[in-house]
Amino acid sequence: MRLCVITLIVCFVSAVSLAQADIQVIQYSAEFVKDNEVSLKPFKAYDAKTLYMSKQSSAFKKHDIKYIPTIILFYNDEEVMRVESGISLKLPDNAIQRIEEEIEEIIDSKF
Repeated sequence: MRLCVITLIVCFVSAVSLAQADIQVIQYSAEFVKDNEVSLKPFKAYDAKTLYMSKQSSAFKKHDIKYIPTIILFYNDEEVMRVESGISLKLPDNAIQRIEEEIEEIIDSKF
């Protein structure tokens, strides 16, 4: 019985680790809106980073970024969710919560 429980725990941890490895949270921004960015610290377990228009303009074109800041959640290199600031240049107050909920769904779908 113990072996069965340990095996289940190991499988669960492995599945979560695999899902985390395939998740990216990328914030697209520019130096002049740094004050409107959100902290990506809640996503430190994932590949989380902020790209700046002045340095990675090709990424902005590739992902058709219209508003800054914008956060895109990728899973297996596919866009899963996009949170945009709109013309206000300010992300919604619940941006982090929405992304966390979507990540939970991704991880839950592995089981």
